[in-house]
Amino acid sequence: MAGGSYSHLGGRKLSDWCSKITVVTFLGISFFGIWMLISSSSFSIPIQNSEISSTLKVSKNILGQDFPVNAKREEDETFQGEKGFRRGRSLKEIEDEETEGDSSNLRNEEENQENSESSSSGDESQSGNESEEVDSREKDSTSSGGKSDTGGEDSNTDENGDLKLESEKAKKGETENEIFPAGDQSEILKETTTQNGPWSTQAAESEKENESQDSSSSKGYKWKLCKTDAGPDYIPCLDNVQAIRKLPSTSHYEHRERHCPIEPSTCLVPLPSGYKQPIGWPRSREQIWYSNVPHAKLAKVKGHQNWVKVTGEYLTFPGGGTQFKQGALHYIDFIQQTLPQLSWGKQTRVILDVGCGVASFGGYLFERDVLAMSLAPKDEHEAQVQFALERGIPAMSAVMGTKRLPFPGKVFDAVHCARCRVPWHIEGGKLLLELNRVLRPGGHFIWSATPVYRKDVENVGIWEAMSELTKSMCWELVEINEDKLNEVGVAIYRKPTSNDCYQSRKQNDPPMCEEADDSDAAWNITLQGCMHKAPADSSAHGSKWPAKWPLRSEKLPSWLRSSQVGVYGKAAPEDFAADYDHWKNVVSRSYLNDLGINWSSVRNVMDMKAVYGGFAAALKDLKVWVMNVVPIDSPDTLPIIYDRGLFGIYHDWCESFSTYPRSYDLLHADHLFSDIKKRCTIASVFAEVDRILRPEGKLIVRDNAETILEIENMARSVKWKVKMSYSKNGEGLLFVQKSFWRPKQEQIIKSAIA
Repeated sequence: MAGGSYSHLGGRKLSDWCSKITVVTFLGISFFGIWMLISSSSFSIPIQNSEISSTLKVSKNILGQDFPVNAKREEDETFQGEKGFRRGRSLKEIEDEETEGDSSNLRNEEENQENSESSSSGDESQSGNESEEVDSREKDSTSSGGKSDTGGEDSNTDENGDLKLESEKAKKGETENEIFPAGDQSEILKETTTQNGPWSTQAAESEKENESQDSSSSKGYKWKLCKTDAGPDYIPCLDNVQAIRKLPSTSHYEHRERHCPIEPSTCLVPLPSGYKQPIGWPRSREQIWYSNVPHAKLAKVKGHQNWVKVTGEYLTFPGGGTQFKQGALHYIDFIQQTLPQLSWGKQTRVILDVGCGVASFGGYLFERDVLAMSLAPKDEHEAQVQFALERGIPAMSAVMGTKRLPFPGKVFDAVHCARCRVPWHIEGGKLLLELNRVLRPGGHFIWSATPVYRKDVENVGIWEAMSELTKSMCWELVEINEDKLNEVGVAIYRKPTSNDCYQSRKQNDPPMCEEADDSDAAWNITLQGCMHKAPADSSAHGSKWPAKWPLRSEKLPSWLRSSQVGVYGKAAPEDFAADYDHWKNVVSRSYLNDLGINWSSVRNVMDMKAVYGGFAAALKDLKVWVMNVVPIDSPDTLPIIYDRGLFGIYHDWCESFSTYPRSYDLLHADHLFSDIKKRCTIASVFAEVDRILRPEGKLIVRDNAETILEIENMARSVKWKVKMSYSKNGEGLLFVQKSFWRPKQEQIIKSAIA
């Protein structure tokens, strides 16, 4: 009984216990199965597939449905999608056709791009580790769970914070398609590329690898340092020692004229020892670094005349000169008081200062809204033009010898000569007749020299000869005055506005030029001892005085007519207006803000291919001056530029420019390089750009996409910082900054060594 009862109860307990074991076992197996599934999901999917999946997802979110996910591989292995973006940068629309309301807060470049390029100017041996660093970052980001370092989602921000779609949509209430329109509705630089969160791209990897290689040879460019007698001051066309040696005569300063090497230089000019960033304007007008222009000869020779002095580590400029010991401003006001009709900065805007010394006269004329082109030979008085440019004053190296000056006829409002010691009266007045060519009808010649106020035999003889010459040229002596304080005098002449005086002369001496003689022809033209007639046709430039400044910067020159076809194919007035609107738009909406340029550090600017001067006119309210260069194979629009109250020069970019190295803070080239490479090597032009641009100076290039890529590769090869690069529909823009890097190997320039 007892045993039977026990047997019954024990069997039920055993059954219950077995059931529990069965349940536990089942649950254990189930949990094990689930764990296996999770483990399989976590570890059996290849990372490559996950990476592709993430990339596809991000590409779809960021670039829109119609944007191709598979980026096209360019020759330089950079990313180039349908919209023309490269290198995964955040970019901003600069083109003037961009619609109003576009976002203005996108970055121009990535911080990691800037860091990699700044480090490339240091120890090149470290760059070989960059690809390994990329791999390590990829491995770290693989385990980050699809989030960035800051914890944000891939589609919200990259590691640099360049892209924040969700926050922008929240602020603006915009949809994804409105921010990043697809297809032909999208505007370049309205879209933003990304680093795709933690996932690297093939384009980024390839770019890092390219940058890690030796930049001086990775693209086939092997730059060397110019070894010449001129050293850091080398100007190829003015330092051709071999050509100068072969000159049969130097009596007309032929040795100071341009003698360009047969083969243009492709080497880089060295920096002076201890070179520093130039002092900014307006402080630079008073002092510059001695180490940048280490020449003391002029200070020793002219120090007592208040030109320039060595003061510790500076060269200082007291603001005076031989003719204005009490200061340039006093002298400028003295001239204005002598002839109020000059009306500095209104009626008289653009002048030529011949024999400028260190250009203090031109430097202080800026306070009167006058733009002076200062002119002097190289090394006639050691480094005087170089001093002027380092101070931030417009100047160029040139001499009045056997060739015409590289300016059009009838463009300067006034010509100034303060004790310039030019023998105007000799050889039939040939040199003074050249000034007559470039002087606007009704313009003034301001002559402040010893023959005006000294009464010794030599000076009296020169004055009498000048009086006879100017009278025969029909110049009217309108005023002569003496500055008691400075103990100097000034004579002011006026060029006639009509041909009446020329026709009434008893003798044709100096003779009138032939009708076929074009007064605007100035590139490598031999000086002619003749005078050009005043324009009788109202459709000729110089027939009417331009509007007063600053209105003249915007006003269409009176001689441009609707019947004339402009450079861009429209009627000339419409062409002129469209060009100005274009550059005002580009400058105000992009160049002044979106390129990251500190314009307070920019003073000397060059437009390497000016058309109507619209770029310079758009910058007129800044404290900068612009040298407008009209290439000799471009339409001759330089007279228009002068009529706008601006100035410029003719030049052939297959030769070196007549300026010292490190002269300019910013160069602007609009479709110059694609044109010039039809006639000469683009490498030589780039070497010239490097020569005249200051370290940390900027270059802005607008050109076709192929040329942009070529210039960018050259810039990288000399370790310049690429700040922006993009293309759209075959056109592009490049913005780069020059570095202090110089190659170690030298190239002997035989033509420049005695």
